[in-house]
Parts: sequence; structure tokens; C-alpha cells
Amino acid sequence: MLTHLADTARQLAAVLWQQHTVYRDRTGGVVIRGEHVERWISLSATGTRGDVLIRAGRILDGGTSAPARAETVMRLDSGTGELAAACRRLLADIAMRSEPAAPRATEYARPPRQPRTRPRTARVALWVVLATVTSAAVLAVLVAYSSYSAASGR
Repeated sequence: MLTHLADTARQLAAVLWQQHTVYRDRTGGVVIRGEHVERWISLSATGTRGDVLIRAGRILDGGTSAPARAETVMRLDSGTGELAAACRRLLADIAMRSEPAAPRATEYARPPRQPRTRPRTARVALWVVLATVTSAAVLAVLVAYSSYSAASGR
């Protein structure tokens, strides 16, 4: 069964990708790695006779394999064409799941907020208005005081 699995995996790898690596994993299954597409496919015998578990996943930066994202069970004697079609479906499923979402702006990505500044002319005008109001108030107090002192005779 394992030799038949390895032969089928080599044939399948040639159909799927021109550039590939086929090797046996720790559990006795066979892994097909497509480094250029950053995907892997593994074939392993299941408990039932003649069935094969096909799993597919991504290859992460640095060459490590991510956990399987999709899997299916098929008959090993289905033929290379049907197995390749199943693998392509799994790879398409992975591609749809791993599409990046719309980029979200983080707080650190935005430039820091600049404080709003008023134009210089507005500040000068504000000081002129405050000075005028203050002078008028002081003048009103002086007029009232002088009127009060003139009326009281002092």
C-alpha cells in the first residue's frame, strides 16, 4: 500500500506542479511540496483499505508547514486525474480562505495627530479685542469714580 501511495504521489506531483519535492513523512504518508506556490499536499493511508486521506496546507515563511487547511478522503485507485482534481479543489479552497482581508489601519500606521492651530491674524485680532474691552472697562470705572467724587465734593 505504501509503495503504491508513493508512486501515485509522484505521478500526482508531476501533474500538479512542474517544480515539486516529494518525500515521506514521519507517519508513513507522502508529502508533495510546491515551494514556488507555497503549498503542500499530503497523502496518507486511512484505516479503510484502499482509501487515502488527502490534506493540503500552506508553506509559511522560512519553509515551515502550516497545519492542514483542507482535507478529503478518496479511493487510491481512482486514478491520477481524479486525485489531481480533488487536490486542485483543496488548493482552491485554501486560496479562498487565505486571501488577506482588507487592510486595517492600525493606530501606529497613522501619523500622529497635529494640534489645530489658528492663523496668526486671528490671535492678533483676539488680543486687540481683549485690550479694547479691558481699556473700556477701566475707563468706565474711572469715569464713574470721578463722577462719584465730584458729586460728593471731595
